[in-house]
Formats: sequence, C-alpha cells, structure tokens
Amino acid sequence: MTQSFKDKLVIAFLAVLGAAFVITFIAIEEQTEIFALLVLAAVLVVVSAKLGMTKTISECLSRNERLMNIAVIAATVVVAFWFREDHFPLLMIATVLLYTITCCGLNMQFGYTGVVNFAGAAFFGVGCYTAAVMGGTSVPMILVIILGGIIAAFVGSILIIPVLRTRGHYAAVVTIAFGLLFRTFLEVNDTLGGPQGLGVSGMNLFGWDFNNGIELTENLEISFYMNYVILALVMVMLTFALMRRIERSWIGLNFDAVRLDETAAACFGINIKRWKILSFTVGNFLAGTAGALYAMMLGFIAPSNFAFSDSLILVSIVLLGGMGSLWGTILAAGLVVLLPEKLQVIQEYRFLIYAVVMILILLFRPQGILPRGLRAYIPGWRG
Repeated sequence: MTQSFKDKLVIAFLAVLGAAFVITFIAIEEQTEIFALLVLAAVLVVVSAKLGMTKTISECLSRNERLMNIAVIAATVVVAFWFREDHFPLLMIATVLLYTITCCGLNMQFGYTGVVNFAGAAFFGVGCYTAAVMGGTSVPMILVIILGGIIAAFVGSILIIPVLRTRGHYAAVVTIAFGLLFRTFLEVNDTLGGPQGLGVSGMNLFGWDFNNGIELTENLEISFYMNYVILALVMVMLTFALMRRIERSWIGLNFDAVRLDETAAACFGINIKRWKILSFTVGNFLAGTAGALYAMMLGFIAPSNFAFSDSLILVSIVLLGGMGSLWGTILAAGLVVLLPEKLQVIQEYRFLIYAVVMILILLFRPQGILPRGLRAYIPGWRG
C-alpha cells in the first residue's frame, strides 16, 4: 500500500468521523448525552496525542492540503443535507460559516499583521445595516453583499488613522471606543430604526428567492436556510482561497515582518503603515460581506446585536483557534457558536465561561488549538 493511498484513507476516515460527530452533537438533546459526547471527544484527542497519532495525522494533512479541503467541504455538505428539513440546525451551520469569514478578517489583522481590532462586531454590523438599507432598492442583492464589505472597509479606513498613531493597548482602546460609538450611533439614529432596529429583505439571486423552501418532491421540502448555508459555504471557500494566497505571497511575507518586529521591518525599507492599512481594510471587508448575508438570513437586525460583548466573542474565536490559523478559526467558531446553544445549562454563564477559557488558553496554550505553522518559503519543500 503506497503512502499516497494511506493518506487518502486517513483523510477520508477523518472526514467521516468529523461529520458523524457533528451530526450526533447537533441531533442529541439530552444534556447528559451531550456532556458524555464531549468527554469522549476530549479523551480521544488526549489519547491520540499520547500515542503520537496527532503528529502523524498532522503530517498527513500537510502533505495533502487540497484533498483535505475537498474532504472538509464534502463533510460540511453531508452535515447540512442531513438536517435538510430542520431550520435551527441549518441556521447554526450558516452562522458558524459566516462567523468564520468574519474571524478570518480579524485573523488577517491580529494573526498576520499584528493590528489590534476589538470592534469586529461593529464592522460586521456595518455590513448588516448596509443590507437593511440597500435591500429595498433596485440594487442586486449579490452586489449588496459586496457593498456591505466595501462600506465596512471604508469606515475602517477612517478608524485606521488613530490606530496607526497608537500602539499596543492604546490602539485596542481606540477600537473599543469605536465599537461603543457605533452602537450608540445606531440607537439614537431614527433613520436606521433606532433601538428597535430594521427589517432586512431576504437574499434574491437571479430570481431565486432564498427565503422560499426548496421543494424536491411532494413529501420532501428542504428548509430555506439551506440556501444560505450553500452561499455561505461558497463565501468561506473564496475567503480561504484569498487568505491562503495572501499568506503565501510576498504580501504575507511583509505582513509577517510587520507583526514580528516593526522596527526591524522599517529598517529594511518595509512601509509599516501601508501593510497595516491593507490588512485592516481587507479584514473589515470580509467582516462586512459576512454581516450583509447574516442580516439577510435573519431578516431583522438591531443595535443590541453589535454590543462590545459580541466583539469579544469574535476575538475569543481568533485566540481559541490560534492567531493566523485558518482551520483553527473554523473549529473555534463551531465550538463558540454551537456549544452554548446545545448546553442550555451554561447559556446564562457563557461570557463568564468564555473569559475563563481565554485565560486558560493564554496561560497554557497561547498558540491556540490549531496553531499556525511555520511559513514555507519554498512551496513543497520539506526539511
């Protein structure tokens, strides 16, 4: 049996195992069963690490990245199709995907360039309100999603001015202040619905109304949330492709130089401000596009959806998954979104639990669950 065939079997097995775990986790309702499943998963992870299987699997995945991407996409489609008639599971899956896009934007800022942004929910909200305002016009809805990203990037280009003039915790305070100002602006602005919020038109793509269910047969009608899951999955694929291209290009190399040592990078002629502006703008663009589709999916938004606590949730996803780690981002997004929904006993204490988890992560595993690997300067090279 060749090594290539073994790798394919391992990846196929992991995809099947992952899909089965997610389906089981979403399907079961009893709290004791959910806890038991989580404990079983934790035990399997620990045992795999002790036996050295984790390292072997990691090497297998790094050798077959394209096949791994296909397997993950296929597993996601299988999970979504399994719950094809159920609204809530599909809504959660779509939410995880859209949070992944937003946190990829934050990862470009935090993980690639080292630019602090604690206003992720605000830029997500800019995309949401763009969809609410533009949804009733003649502008095609697919362009509204892009406009949501463009307007979020434009707002970010204004905020980047004070961010560039500060460093460290001072820059963090600037973004926190912007997030608070954004919510206050929405609450006092009657044109944007004030504290009551606004209704949002559903997605319509080339005459295809996403808010209508998909009727396959007389006895089988797929939930309309499946439309949003499919579009969100396509957007995640495009986001991952963009992030990978940037990471492995000379742009990503400049990003890394700025993050690691601004003084040394400036001494070698790297324009620090240029690369910070680029990462901040592109990251906010991704958050805005995800926010626009999210608003269309929910059908209603309000200022309470974009509190500072929501920004902290997005930051916790980035830190939990690992700064700069794309696969860590989607894993952390799934944990942060799905766990509180399934474990009702922790619903009221979720922010306290997020805080405790973040402290533990920063103390004992600051690189995150799936840390970003070393940069491969020569693609395909192995030392």
